[in-house]
Amino acid sequence: MTKTKKEEVVAEVAELLNGASGLYSIDFTGLTVANAIRLRREFKKAGVTYKVAKNTLVKRALRDAGGYDHIVDKFIGQTGIAIGYDDPAAPARVLNDFIDPKLEIPKLNFAVIEKEFMAGSELKAIAAMPSRKDILGSIVGALNAPASGIVGVINAVMRDLSSVIEEVAKQKEGAAA
Repeated sequence: MTKTKKEEVVAEVAELLNGASGLYSIDFTGLTVANAIRLRREFKKAGVTYKVAKNTLVKRALRDAGGYDHIVDKFIGQTGIAIGYDDPAAPARVLNDFIDPKLEIPKLNFAVIEKEFMAGSELKAIAAMPSRKDILGSIVGALNAPASGIVGVINAVMRDLSSVIEEVAKQKEGAAA
């Protein structure tokens, strides 16, 4: 690989790290080519960026991007990086569904979510985290519940009032006849 090509890879990885909310280091040792392609497709469907590059180039990109100094030394062996932007747990969900429980391939080395380091053994906990979309839906639902309750109470009062008026009208009709 030429020096120019290496610089391009470092710049590309550093650019990918800008705005990343989740960074995952994945050991893909033992993964077949067919499964590697399938994993890339799964990441793409989930809106996750997946990149394989030499560890030395990834380490340079991490230093260039800033804020990742605490994980630079953790890149060892055949490593791919998965990057989530809107949903930092999306790569974990893809990996959790993809990993063969018998072989445990590929393996999550570690994750950095919102600059916080998490060990690879925490994959299931990370994957169980709700997505940003789910959290926002819950918040909107919680905010909407009191308003729906008020509307329901007002409608019930109006319905009861109209029933009372209807009964009074029937009684007056009955008394007049």
